[in-house]
Amino acid sequence: GPQRTGAPAGPTGPGAPGGPAVPHPAAAPRPAASAPIAPGPGGGQSSWAQQVHRLAGAAGDEQPVAPWKPPVEDVFQAAARRQAAARPAGLGKRLAARLIDTVVLAGVTAVAAVPLGAKAIEHVDDKIDEAKLSGETVTVWLLDGTTSTYLGIVLAVLLLFGVVYEALPTAKWGRTLGKRLLGLEVRDIEAHEPPSFGAALRRWLVYSVPGLLVVGVVGVAWCLFDRPWHQCWHDKASRTFVAG
Repeated sequence: GPQRTGAPAGPTGPGAPGGPAVPHPAAAPRPAASAPIAPGPGGGQSSWAQQVHRLAGAAGDEQPVAPWKPPVEDVFQAAARRQAAARPAGLGKRLAARLIDTVVLAGVTAVAAVPLGAKAIEHVDDKIDEAKLSGETVTVWLLDGTTSTYLGIVLAVLLLFGVVYEALPTAKWGRTLGKRLLGLEVRDIEAHEPPSFGAALRRWLVYSVPGLLVVGVVGVAWCLFDRPWHQCWHDKASRTFVAG
């Protein structure tokens, strides 16, 4: 009889060869071994620590991280703090500095005082000789117009050189030669900075003029009892103190 021809019988179905193609769902990509997944709720995402680590690594690829350096104190702020923390100098150092300055002042003043003093003595001797020759009792005054002029010149040299030696350096640097050698400074009692020229000049005059009248000894000794800044009269007048 007639024979049927056709495709050989075989298994059919989705998986059978030659059967209709059925799409399969794509397999989910496996996470990389270097990025483990955080377990628990919200799983499937990297942990917070891992995300921070990756961000830090990405930032490190773009720009190198500068090494940490400890903060350095500003030199001007440090100097201002040291200046504000200054305390009154010891009385022994102040006395030594004043002696040095006195020797310098006396040496320069002597340059004018010695020849003028010799002329003054010669002038007085001449007056005495004239009185003896007159045969009368005559009062010879040591201080007259001539000797007063000589004395005025000597005092002017002392005061003017004191302005150059004392007032100007005190206003500019807060120290004279003697104070510089002893590590001392004259400072304004409020700002703790070198005084103005007016204050420095007033300080020198209040020291020198009473000193010529011997009253200045009391003004200098005043610092022995003054508290808390150990001020002498010239410090009181100029509102300064000596720091060291």
